[in-house]
Amino acid sequence: MMKQNSRTKIAGFTLIELMMAMSVTMILLYAAVMAFRDAQQTNSIVTESADMTSNLRGGLNNIIQDLQQAGTGIPTGGIPIPFTSNGSTTAPCGTTAPINRPILGGSGTFPACNAVLNAVEPGSMMGPPITAPDASTGTVQNPNSITDEITVLYADNTAGLDAKPINQPPTTTPPSPGCPNGKLQLTGNLLQITFDTTCVNISNAGITVQTGDLIMLNNSLGTAIVYVTSISGQTLSFASGDPFKLNGRTDASGTVNQIMTSGCNGAPTCFPATTATRVWMISYYLDNIASPPYIRLVRQVNFNTPTPVGETLENLQFTYNFVDGATNPANQPAVPAGNSESQIRTVNVYLAARSSYRMNHGTKSLYSRNNLMTQVSLRSMAYTNKYQ
Repeated sequence: MMKQNSRTKIAGFTLIELMMAMSVTMILLYAAVMAFRDAQQTNSIVTESADMTSNLRGGLNNIIQDLQQAGTGIPTGGIPIPFTSNGSTTAPCGTTAPINRPILGGSGTFPACNAVLNAVEPGSMMGPPITAPDASTGTVQNPNSITDEITVLYADNTAGLDAKPINQPPTTTPPSPGCPNGKLQLTGNLLQITFDTTCVNISNAGITVQTGDLIMLNNSLGTAIVYVTSISGQTLSFASGDPFKLNGRTDASGTVNQIMTSGCNGAPTCFPATTATRVWMISYYLDNIASPPYIRLVRQVNFNTPTPVGETLENLQFTYNFVDGATNPANQPAVPAGNSESQIRTVNVYLAARSSYRMNHGTKSLYSRNNLMTQVSLRSMAYTNKYQ
């Protein structure tokens, strides 16, 4: 009897089939990992870009708001400051030191030939050099690699210090007692101003004068600006040695001596009816000292502690458009010869930011960057009466 040989088929993969399946799986896994990595990179870039844009807009909005108020309540042509001319038109133009100006890390000075404090004062290349982690430090040979500063001035129209003259005299028509307890007194180099509470109460909410404030004094003889060094009740003191070097000066112009008159009410000297106005001096510049390597945009009021208004910003540039009725210089980084700050009508602002850390762009690790530019019209300086 013959036996039939039968074979049973065994299910499975050959080695070649297994290798092919593994290869396909690895390709798919690689594609999925790369897609996930790209999605993560894209998300990081988008998030960081949104942060940079937010920083840029926040900082730029602060600058715009202050520029739009520049010149409000300030005399046309600026506020006279202590100045003694030596007759020269090039620095040094005076025989006494110019007043101080807030800058990064301390103080510099306003232009030596300025006899007034202007509503807008350019500060070309007064900021720190651009020191990005992936770039070389800025140099003076490349002006665009050194950041700028700007200082603007405007009156505080919310304080109400100028509601009435400090020493308003009584009147009969209409009948008014005036401000009998208000007075301005200069003893040596110390000026003291006392407000009559029935006229102006400096402790009221909304006024609250503080040490470090700038006060503009104005009367029929002219205008002067002084720095509050101390306060006692209703009396403000303006002692010499203030950070700006405004007080206690005896220069030929721009001091309280020029807004005094002689021989009134039995006194050898006195002030005509004088109003007081608080003035804000606002400076913007980049700070690379407070928290390196991060660079911050700061807003400094007078000589008070600077306040950060933007972070990881690495460039700040200003140019100015002048109206002189002749050449009308535009995009000027500083005041051209023959022009003055009072002729500035618009300011061009450039602000640049970078990411706070390196991000992967494909196979490269780079910082992301963004910038914003705008032009601001100086509303309080844009219109002048040529017949005045």
